[in-house]
Amino acid sequence: MNLDIAIADAAPQPRATSRLIGVAILASLIAFAVCVPLFWGVDIARQDYNAILSVPAGAHPLGTDHLGRDMLARLAAAVRLSLGLALVSVATAAIPGVLLGILAAWKGGMTDKCLGLLAEMFLALPGLLLVLLIVAIYPGSFLALYGAVALVQWIEYFRMTRALSRTVLASPAVAASRLLGFGPLYIIRRHLWPELASVLMTIAAFGAASAIMAIAALGFVSVGVRPPTAELGLMITELLPYFAEAPVIIALPILVIFLIVLSLMLIAGGRKP
Repeated sequence: MNLDIAIADAAPQPRATSRLIGVAILASLIAFAVCVPLFWGVDIARQDYNAILSVPAGAHPLGTDHLGRDMLARLAAAVRLSLGLALVSVATAAIPGVLLGILAAWKGGMTDKCLGLLAEMFLALPGLLLVLLIVAIYPGSFLALYGAVALVQWIEYFRMTRALSRTVLASPAVAASRLLGFGPLYIIRRHLWPELASVLMTIAAFGAASAIMAIAALGFVSVGVRPPTAELGLMITELLPYFAEAPVIIALPILVIFLIVLSLMLIAGGRKP
């Protein structure tokens, strides 16, 4: 019996395994995006009309698009753009969302009601529609793109932080810390953050996946970044008319989106609550 328990404890848990797979996929994509421009110095805007929609070959390992541009270089640039915008959007959404959630739970009363009403106002409008409105007003702007995504996502951090913080701040441990004279920074570091960290990391992983999908969707409907910028959704839109001639080429950005989202979902689903 003891041996069976020891073997069960030593065996890798499915949740941990899925997270490791997600980290491995994401690390491979990041290495691809970083290493390609270092070892494959091809301009992503360089056009070769003698090699339009060419199949993967030595000169172009992943083929070329409808303008003869190298797909390897463009995919690496698109991954850097998507992951960079997703990271900035998540950070921009998480910081105010967490701080306002702690403030609402800490102060309570009118502060809590006003911040809750502000969050409900944003929830009244569908997130993707709000992003479309902002990006349509400022087309092609990277600032508007990531700002719109962050404006939608901060609500999740706020609501989760406020709900968890209320429970923690009402606990006897926090009451004892206050009686001993410890200030807000100590309470946040010692009591709040250990309870919030795992949940917030999970929300961040899901938020990054949502940001990738939103950026790709905006590029697909031609209201995101503008050509000749290499962006996954925009690349799919540009290559869609040539699906019959080069199905493998159009499948590449779709595969990259799938792998990015899959890795983030595995990371988020593999975290312990």
